[in-house]
Amino acid sequence: MASNTMATWHKRTRNKSNAGRKRKNAEAKHSTPSYDELFASLGEPGKPAPAAAKTSAKAAR
Repeated sequence: MASNTMATWHKRTRNKSNAGRKRKNAEAKHSTPSYDELFASLGEPGKPAPAAAKTSAKAAR
């Protein structure tokens, strides 16, 4: 018969490793921007890039 202490230790180890794997999988989903996000500011292919919005110091106040 297994001891209650060892069962608890193994359960804790398993929960910690599973939590780490869940955390890393969640981070990996959004760590790299998608192709669309990366090139969204460049506009559509074959067309000129959209003009950058002009900002001045007065408008920022």
